[in-house]
Order: sequence, then C-alpha cells, then structure tokens
Amino acid sequence: MVHQDHITLRTTGHRHMQDVTAEVVRIVAEARIGTGLVHVFNVGSTAVVGAIEFEPGLERDLPELLDKLIPPSRDYGHEQAWHDGNGHSHLQATWMGPGLTVPVTSGRPVLGTWQQIFHLECDVKPRQRTLVVTVVGE
Repeated sequence: MVHQDHITLRTTGHRHMQDVTAEVVRIVAEARIGTGLVHVFNVGSTAVVGAIEFEPGLERDLPELLDKLIPPSRDYGHEQAWHDGNGHSHLQATWMGPGLTVPVTSGRPVLGTWQQIFHLECDVKPRQRTLVVTVVGE
C-alpha cells in the first residue's frame, strides 16, 4: 500500500528550522499501515529535511555550523552566474540532503525519545515550501 500527502510550510529565510514530526505522524496514521517506511522530501534545492533533537540549542547550533562549513559568500560559482546571494544555500542543502526515510512500526514512525523530524531553510529569503510525504507498507 502506498499513501502520499504533503506538508506546506512558510519559512522566514536562512536558518529557519521547523519541527514537522507531528504532521508526519498524522500522515502515517492516515495511511493505516502497521509496518513500512515513511519518506519526507523537500521540493526545491535550497532546504533540508533531517532528524535531530529539536531543542533551542541545536536549533541554533546546526545552522551556525553549516554557515561555518559552507559560509555565505559571493565567491561561489553560482554567485558568479546568478548574483542571487544563495550559492551557499544550494551547497548547504545538497550537503545535508533534501529527504529522510524513517521506518514505521505499529503504525508510527520509529523515532528515538529525543529525535524529531525537522525542516531547515537554507535560502536567503522567505519561502513557501512543500514537503512530499510518502508512506509505503502493509
């Protein structure tokens, strides 16, 4: 059985992190499967989906770390081509990845006690984002 839905998010721009766990749990419950997988995918090349302990310290630390590893700069080839200020956004999102797959057991995503599913905006301006959530199982 395959069930697909989406989550729509509004972001405030670079470094905006949101916890989407509750929405993913809701979609998995609607799928009515016992065992399987749920995949969450960000549509677009400048945002991230992952898993983390979603708390204020890490909500600050992860984007800061990404900016240290792949800093905002106009020196990237993307900047030289497009001059849009988001070359680092593409690189950060590519490095972290646009999607996450989580096992489903007893009709719920299998997440640790301190593990939540997050969306991180890497682009420099606010965006409306679509996350495609696909549930596969029986």
